[in-house]
Amino acid sequence: MPASYSLQELAQHIGGELQGDPKAIITSMGTLEGAKEGQMSFLTNSKYKNDMLNTKATAVILKEADAEFCKSNKIIHTDPYVAFAKAAQLLDSTPVQDKGISEFAYIHPTAIIGESASIGPGAVIEKNVKIGDNAVIGANTVVGEGAQIGDDLNLRANVTIYHKVVLGNRVSIHSGTVIGSDGFGYANDKGVWVKIPQTGTVQIGDDCEIGANTCIDRGALDNTIIGNDVIIDNLVQIAHNVTVGDHSCICGGTGIAGSSNIGKYVVIAGTCVVNGHIDICDKVQITGFSMVTKSITQPGVYSSGMPVQPNREWQKNTVRLRQIDKLVERVKALESLHK
Repeated sequence: MPASYSLQELAQHIGGELQGDPKAIITSMGTLEGAKEGQMSFLTNSKYKNDMLNTKATAVILKEADAEFCKSNKIIHTDPYVAFAKAAQLLDSTPVQDKGISEFAYIHPTAIIGESASIGPGAVIEKNVKIGDNAVIGANTVVGEGAQIGDDLNLRANVTIYHKVVLGNRVSIHSGTVIGSDGFGYANDKGVWVKIPQTGTVQIGDDCEIGANTCIDRGALDNTIIGNDVIIDNLVQIAHNVTVGDHSCICGGTGIAGSSNIGKYVVIAGTCVVNGHIDICDKVQITGFSMVTKSITQPGVYSSGMPVQPNREWQKNTVRLRQIDKLVERVKALESLHK
C-alpha cells in the first residue's frame, strides 16, 4: 500500500502554514498540470501561477505571494522547492529491499555485518570488510577486502567497492558505479608505459549520494577524498587524489583530473572538464561545458562553453575565428599608420 498522510501531517513535517482542509489525504506528488485528486503539487516560479487555475491537485505548496491564485488547499512556505523535496521523501514509493541476508550472497567469515543489515542475492562481501547497522547491499554488489561501510548506507545492485575504501554513514550509491578503481598512473620508460601501483584509497564522507555509472579512482599514495553532503551525478569521472569539499555538487558527464582540490559549496555543471593539479576555492559555480585549466581563487560564476547557435552562423563565426591572426596584424598595421 502506498504511504498516505493528511495535509495537517504534511504541513507539520515540512514546516508550512496550512490553509484548507487539514483532513484531506495526500498519497503522492504531481505536477500542476498532471496532478490528480489525492496528489500534492508545488509552485516555485510565479510565471506558472496561471497553471493553478486548472490544476486538479488536492493541495499546492507555494509562497504567500502566490496564494491568492490557488483555488485548492494550500501550504504556505518560504521555499516551496525545499518543502516539495521533504514531502516527496515522505511519500516516496521506491521499492525497499527485503530485510535480511540472502542465502545466495557470499560473505567471508572475517567480515563484520552490522545489525539489521540487508544483503541481496549474488552480493560478495570479501574478507575483513566491516558493514554498519541498517546498511543495504544490493544484488550482485561487490565489497572488496578491508572496505569499511557506514550505518544506514544504500548500495544499489551491481555497485563495485574496491579494497580498503571507506564509506561514511547514510551514503547512497547507484547501480554501475565503481569506487576505488586504480588511478591513471603511469611512467614512460623510453616509450613503454610502466604502471604505478595505486596504494591509496577513497574516503567518502557522510550523507553523500553518487549516481549511476560514476567512477571515483583511488589515490596513488594519498587518498582520494569526498567530503560530507556531496552529491555526484551519473557518468562522472573523478581521478586519483582529488579532494571534493563538503556540500559540493558535480553534475553528469563531468571529468576531474588527478590531484585537483575542489572547495566547499562548489557547483560544477554538466560536461565540464577540470584540469589536474589545480585548486577551486569555496562557493564557485561553473556553468555547463566549461573547461577549467587554471586555479580559481575567488568565489563566483565561471564559464567557458559556447552556447548552441544556428549552423550557418556557427560556420561563419568559425571562419572568422580562423582569420583572427590576420585581422590582428591588419589592426596593428593601421594603428602604426596613425602614430
